[in-house]
Amino acid sequence: MKILFIQTGGTIDKDYPQKSGYAFEIREPAATRILEKIKPDFEFESVSLMKKDSTDIDDKDREKLFQYCKKSKYENIILTHGTDTMVDTASKLSAIKDKKIILTGAFHPERFQNSDADFNIGTAIGAINTAKPGIYIAMNGRVFEWDKCKRDSGNRFVDK
Repeated sequence: MKILFIQTGGTIDKDYPQKSGYAFEIREPAATRILEKIKPDFEFESVSLMKKDSTDIDDKDREKLFQYCKKSKYENIILTHGTDTMVDTASKLSAIKDKKIILTGAFHPERFQNSDADFNIGTAIGAINTAKPGIYIAMNGRVFEWDKCKRDSGNRFVDK
């Protein structure tokens, strides 16, 4: 099995350099750092398509992501994305019917000790092994069909 990991940015990839204030930077993909630690028993490629907070991802960015996934040789894609607009991006990707695409992210940056990033990436990897082609969201230890979940006010993904 081969998995393509696509970075779009979001909290999972945020790093807060030692500066005053709350400025953040998005650097290399968190998924790559996680995979290097666990040394998985599958092949993977990691690409960075954008490094944006999800509130800054617009329709032009979603179209770019759609075209990239549609044309990709990979059938198994895990996309790291900010949680604020994850469902919007999943909706755009839903026209792709012949691939398994799982969106995941984190409510705390991967760089933080209390991050949920490792857990969510692991959930997405487990899901891609058994999922049928379609678009999914893997968060909080659950895997949802993209159109059957929502982000609630408590920063969790729940059933619609």
